Amino acid sequence: MRQLPLVFLILNSYSLFAQNKSDHSIINSKSLYDRIEFKASYTGNILWNQGITIGAEYLWRQKAYEKKKKRGTKLITHQYVLQSEIGFTFMPATQTDTGLLTSLGLIWRRTNPKGKQISIGINPIGLYRSILPEVYEVKGDDVQKKTLAGRIYYAPSLTFGFGKFRKNKALSGRYFNFNFGIRTPYNASILPTFTVSYGYRFKF
Repeated sequence: MRQLPLVFLILNSYSLFAQNKSDHSIINSKSLYDRIEFKASYTGNILWNQGITIGAEYLWRQKAYEKKKKRGTKLITHQYVLQSEIGFTFMPATQTDTGLLTSLGLIWRRTNPKGKQISIGINPIGLYRSILPEVYEVKGDDVQKKTLAGRIYYAPSLTFGFGKFRKNKALSGRYFNFNFGIRTPYNASILPTFTVSYGYRFKF
């Protein structure tokens, strides 16, 4: 009888090992094409700052968990996704907040059996390059207009969002994200930013 707990632990460990092995085999069997999705979205804060972004996502890790409910068992999928984006943003009224942005980071995404998703992302690598409308510089006795004047800011960000997964579809999903970030150094300080993104993921 004393050996029963030990046997239980061994069987339980083997079950977990088999489950993890199965999860890894699912990922390893995916081709590069299956792992990569592209995306495009509106990104802005609606009120004054507008923009568009395009990017790509690479499925790095995936694990499936079974959740027992009264009506049966639900399969919950957790994914870790590497993502990169590049975009253009502008302020139609004044054209003072026009620029290019790029980000690189990691997304954790949870998908339920109905395809509903929640996600949290961190983008430690981010840059924002402002483009000022009219800047002049003095060279000797001449005053010349400077083309594509602006500055480069370090711009990391965090995201939290919701989405919907569409299995075996070219248009594989849609998402709505809240994006919180900073730009620094901004006038020797930090400028906080907030935007929302609404977009679609797709495959070619």
